Amino acid sequence: MGLIGLLGVWILGGRQAQHARQEPLVCPLPSPLADTPHPGMVWVPGGAFDMGSTLYPEEGPPQRVQVSGFWMDRTEVTNDEFAAFVKATGYITEAERPIDPSKNRGLPAPMLQPGAVVFVIPNDVRGHGNVTQWWRYTPGAQWRHPGGLASDIKGKGALPVVAVTIADARAYAQWKGRDLPSEAEWEWAARAARPEPSSSHEQPRHANTWQGLFPVINLAEDGFVGVAPVGCYPANALGLFDMVGNVWELTADAWTPQLHAARHNDRPDAPPQAKGLTPAAQHVIKGGSFLCAPNYCMRYRPGARQPQDSDLATSHLGFRTILRREP
Repeated sequence: MGLIGLLGVWILGGRQAQHARQEPLVCPLPSPLADTPHPGMVWVPGGAFDMGSTLYPEEGPPQRVQVSGFWMDRTEVTNDEFAAFVKATGYITEAERPIDPSKNRGLPAPMLQPGAVVFVIPNDVRGHGNVTQWWRYTPGAQWRHPGGLASDIKGKGALPVVAVTIADARAYAQWKGRDLPSEAEWEWAARAARPEPSSSHEQPRHANTWQGLFPVINLAEDGFVGVAPVGCYPANALGLFDMVGNVWELTADAWTPQLHAARHNDRPDAPPQAKGLTPAAQHVIKGGSFLCAPNYCMRYRPGARQPQDSDLATSHLGFRTILRREP
C-alpha cells in the first residue's frame, strides 16, 4: 500500500506491542558446520517441484518449476549481522530516512516522520476485515527500535532483524556478495525436497506461530509471544531454520496476484531496474510469521505467499540471503 496507504494504519489504541514480551531471549545458536566454504550457509541441491498450492487463490495454480542449486543462509539475518553491515558501510535504512511530504500528500503529521508499522494487541476487535485494529504506524520504529523508540535490541543480537525493506535487504546482500532468493528458490528450500499437500493447513508444531485466538489471545505454547531468536526450533531436512513462522521473509520477486503470472524461467530474481522496468511497488514474502494462526492466517506453509509494499518496514518481516555458486 505504500506510505499513502498507511493512512489507514494510523492507530491510537492497543495494549501490547510486539516487542513487549516476557519469554527468554536466548536459544542455542546453530553450531557451525564443518568443512563448508561458506560458513553460516548450507547447499540447497537443485531439482524440480510442484510450486504453489490451492489453499488461497494467490498461491495457485500450482506449476512445475525447475530450480538450480544454491547456497542459503541457515537462519534469517540477525540483528548482530545487520549491525555489522551498518557499522561497515554507514547504511541508513528506509525506515530511518526523512519522508518527502510532496510525494505523500494527505498524511497526518506523525506519519510524515520516519518510522515503521508495528503490531499491537488490540483492546477490542470487530471482525478480521480491518487490519488497522492491530497494526500501528509508529514514528521512530526501525531496526534498532522495532517496537518504537521505547524498545531496543540490546541483548537481542540473535533475533532476526526486522523493520527493513526490500532495498535494505538488497543492500545487505550486495555487501555480502550475495542475492535475495527468488520466490521459487525460497519455496524449494523450505519444502526441503518434500511435497506439501496443496490443501494442507495444519499448524506446524515446531515453529514460532500464534497459538490461540488471533489477535487477542496468544497462549505462547511454542515459547514465544513475539519474535524468537534464530535457531530455537528444529531445522528442516536441509539444515535451514525458521523457514516457516517467526518472521516473514522477503524475496526478490515482484508481486503477482496469481502464481502463473510469475515466469520463473526468466530470472524474476533480477532487480526490476535490470530489466528496464520501474521498481516494483510490491514484492513477494514467504513463510508466515509469529502472527499466523489457524483462525486468521494459515500462511505458515512453504507454498504460502503474500505481497509486501516495497517501501514499507514492518515489525514481522525479515530476510535471508543466497549465493548462486557451485559447492
